[in-house]
Amino acid sequence: MSTEQLETMPDDWQRALAVVAHPDDLEYGAAAAVAEWAAAGKQIGYLLATRGEAGIDTLEPGECARVREAEQRASAGLVGVTSVDFLDHRDGVIEEGVPLRRDIAAAVRKARPELVITLNGGDTWGRNAWNTPDHRAVGRAVLDAVGDAGNRWIFPEQLAAGDVEPWGGVRWVCVAGSPEPTHAVPVGEEAVRLAVASLAEHRAYISALSDEPVESYARSFVEWVVGMGAERFGGRECVTFQLFPR
Repeated sequence: MSTEQLETMPDDWQRALAVVAHPDDLEYGAAAAVAEWAAAGKQIGYLLATRGEAGIDTLEPGECARVREAEQRASAGLVGVTSVDFLDHRDGVIEEGVPLRRDIAAAVRKARPELVITLNGGDTWGRNAWNTPDHRAVGRAVLDAVGDAGNRWIFPEQLAAGDVEPWGGVRWVCVAGSPEPTHAVPVGEEAVRLAVASLAEHRAYISALSDEPVESYARSFVEWVVGMGAERFGGRECVTFQLFPR
């Protein structure tokens, strides 16, 4: 792991769009940064490729999707996000390719963000921790779709109705959970508190994963995440990202 100091994430932007595979993906790490950004008056929207319908073994997919969508909306609201949309790709078997890129490009053209946030789309989380197919598919598609969104000759059918225009205004894509972070967002006590509460909103999902009390589980995980980059960020608690300038 690199010992090079992390740079502070750019903050001269107003609109961001976070695109991930599942309900809870943003809460497992990025939510404290989202809370800081929202508190500063920035606008962040969430876009989920699935409704997480395959995520709880004891719930059939239709009911699971209903529960996890409600948990995601409540979770997002706690950190200041009011726009939460779903693409309805199939949980667990998201296919990387043109249809996924098309859907994400359409969302980018509609939201017109300066910053796009996603989750690690690499093969691993570092060392021997294998990443899941959905995360890999969405993370990679996001980077491609941001370029697609700015090219009027890619997915031109989206422009035919006149509702959206090409959007080449994304200045950065930042990747949460990357094993090769380059930048960080400092987070304060209130942002950490909100991030813990936000993760804890995924009560049904966490309860299916662990016997530990939900609040204790959420606090332990968020505190681990925000402490992970401190050594490379002047000792400050932070959320780390790998930043790709556009």
